[in-house]
Amino acid sequence: MKVTFIEYPKCSTCRKAKKWLQDNNIDFIDRVINEDNPKKEELKLWLDKSGLPINKFFNTSGRLYKELNLKDKVKTASEDELLEILSTDGMLVKRPILIKDDTVLVGFKEDQWEEDVKNISL
Repeated sequence: MKVTFIEYPKCSTCRKAKKWLQDNNIDFIDRVINEDNPKKEELKLWLDKSGLPINKFFNTSGRLYKELNLKDKVKTASEDELLEILSTDGMLVKRPILIKDDTVLVGFKEDQWEEDVKNISL
């Protein structure tokens, strides 16, 4: 199974992550988040596999996040409610996301990816 790379092409962090994957000869399936929005069930699966709290899946610097005033809602809403919100628009979801089997990496930090990708059997 290939690695799935979920990105927004205009995002500079996504471009850096994609270049890192290419420079490290990692074969991946490219998924553009605003063209193929993650479904609630996918987000729940990724959340469980990542081990992260749900607030880490929100693109807190995004225009839509700010327009919808989600800062306080993220602190008080249930996980189910937040997954529903995330599934409405891919621009609410933090990216890039790298998925392989039971590993889900959210956001791009090169040193973290270097460490975690070593542990993924590619």
